[in-house]
Amino acid sequence: MNLEKLSIVLRDQPAYRFKQAQQAIFRDFIDDWQKVTVLPVSLRVELNQQCPLGINGQLTESASQDTAKAVVVFDDGAKVETVLLKHQDGRRTVCVSSQVGCPLACTFCATGQMGFKRDLMAEEIVEQLLFFGRQLKINNERISNVVFMGMGEPFLNYDQVIKAIRIINDPDGLNVGIRHVSISTVGITSGINKLARENLQVNLAISLHAPDEVLRTKLVPANRKYPIKAILPAVDQYIKKTRRRVMFEYLLIRGVNDSANHAQKLAKLMNRPLCFVNLITYNATGLYQTSTAQATQNFKRVLERAGVAVTQRHRFGRDLKAACGQLATD
Repeated sequence: MNLEKLSIVLRDQPAYRFKQAQQAIFRDFIDDWQKVTVLPVSLRVELNQQCPLGINGQLTESASQDTAKAVVVFDDGAKVETVLLKHQDGRRTVCVSSQVGCPLACTFCATGQMGFKRDLMAEEIVEQLLFFGRQLKINNERISNVVFMGMGEPFLNYDQVIKAIRIINDPDGLNVGIRHVSISTVGITSGINKLARENLQVNLAISLHAPDEVLRTKLVPANRKYPIKAILPAVDQYIKKTRRRVMFEYLLIRGVNDSANHAQKLAKLMNRPLCFVNLITYNATGLYQTSTAQATQNFKRVLERAGVAVTQRHRFGRDLKAACGQLATD
């Protein structure tokens, strides 16, 4: 899908034709211009030739049917994985990728181990959402939330991610409320600073995963360039400017970062306004093991007793290898 090319094809058409095209793409979720009967036949033929709407995606659904994973293949053969999460309260969240692979090489993440191939264009990010939008429309459902927590580091592809978010939020685009869009970053401080100036009320999440520099560098090698001591002041400034809460994601790994001592260190870091911790159960990718339920509860209890706001993420998609840290394409 190429929205810029769509504008070129329609530039000599009445202005309302572009609105009709947007309606067809983002509301009706059509996959063939021939289905858009409000457009002239000759224009439909041209659009199918110049701006085809087919998406090369392969869908897999979990046994519980609460998660679906798709491998989307682009024109150059590059592949990404994207995930649909079906919440019991009716929300439908799509986790999108922003890069093919990832350059950060986090040791717990399957994507990080596959290396970096290239950035995604905004249209390629949106294409992942259109794929699931078409699936959901079959049951008269729609995408309610979008999280940039798939493959890649969003702030290393900042401009295209922001462009995609504007399409996602646009009333003539996917029309997802801006406060239902979340960006997860390893802590790229320049990206945090830029986002603070965007006047976009998206949700910001920091992938922390360790309460001290030494351990975090082991888990997240990018900590050498973006250490905790630089991330926290950037977050403080972000909160001061936006008055938006910031989530700190903490992946619990057995015997690595899940002790009471780690929890106490984390509680000290989180002694700041408008910050909260989201505990994530690690889904093994080979090198590390999942924390026990008891260790998880003990960790959470330490944070709560210290007055830290804390949530615990529901486990989605383990049987699909679609859970946190598991996304990778062959």
